[in-house]
Amino acid sequence: MQVAIVEDEHLASGYLKSILEKQDVIAVSKITILKSVKEAVAFFKEHTVDLVFMDIHLGDGKSLDIFEEISIPSPIIFVTAYDAYAIQVFKHFTIDYLLKPFEEQELLAAISKYKKMKSAFDLNQTVQSLATIENKNADSYQKRFLVNHGYKFISINDSDIDCFMGSGKHLFIYTSNGNSYLYSDTIKDVINKLNPEFFFKVNRKYIFHISAIKEVIRHSSQKVEIKVTAAINDSSPILVSKHEIANFKKWLDR
Repeated sequence: MQVAIVEDEHLASGYLKSILEKQDVIAVSKITILKSVKEAVAFFKEHTVDLVFMDIHLGDGKSLDIFEEISIPSPIIFVTAYDAYAIQVFKHFTIDYLLKPFEEQELLAAISKYKKMKSAFDLNQTVQSLATIENKNADSYQKRFLVNHGYKFISINDSDIDCFMGSGKHLFIYTSNGNSYLYSDTIKDVINKLNPEFFFKVNRKYIFHISAIKEVIRHSSQKVEIKVTAAINDSSPILVSKHEIANFKKWLDR
C-alpha cells in the first residue's frame, strides 16, 4: 500500500517514515513526503494513496487549507502539536488524531485502527458487490411468457404463474386466476429461465411458484407430498422427487 506524509519538519517526517518502514501491521510499498500545502494540493490532484499522515501547521499555511482546494478520499491520521483542531479535522476522513510528541505504540495503535476499519469497509464493499451481482442475475431471468389464446397473443407475468406442467411433449402454464395455456417449451429448458428464488422443479412433471404451495406433507423421509392452490387438471398426488427433497426443504427455508 502507498502512504503520504504531509509534514514540513524533517525530523518529524523522518521519525514517521522510520516507524512505517519497520512496523508489520500493514505492508507499505511506497512513502511520499509532502512538505507544504502547495505541494500536497499538486500531489493529490494527480495521485491517490491508501493512507495519509498529516500535520496541521505547515510552512505555507494549515493543512486544512488543502481541503478547500481539493478532496482527499484517503483516510487520514493527523499528527500535530496542537489539540485545538481535533473537532475540526473529523469533518474529513479522519482515522485518528495524535498529539506530538507521541510514542511509537500510539502510532502503531492508530495504524491498527486504520487496518480494522479498512477490513470492515472491504467486507461491506464485498457484500455490496455480491448483492449487485445477485440483482444482475435476477434481471437475467425471464419475466414474461408469450402464449397463444385463440386469435390473441397473451403475455403472462412470471408472478401470475402458479405452475408449469409437462404432459407428454406439451408444456402448460397454469395461472393464479385459474386459466391454463399451452406454452412452446419443455419443462427441462424452462426451469433455467425462471428465477429460483420463486420457482422450484419438484419432479419431472411440475414446476411450482412458491405462492402456489399451500401445504407440505411429510409421509416419510423419502416421501414428501405438496398441496397446491393451482387449478391443475390432475387429481394424482404431487410428490417431490426423492433426490430433490433436501433441496426443496432448503428452498422453503430461505
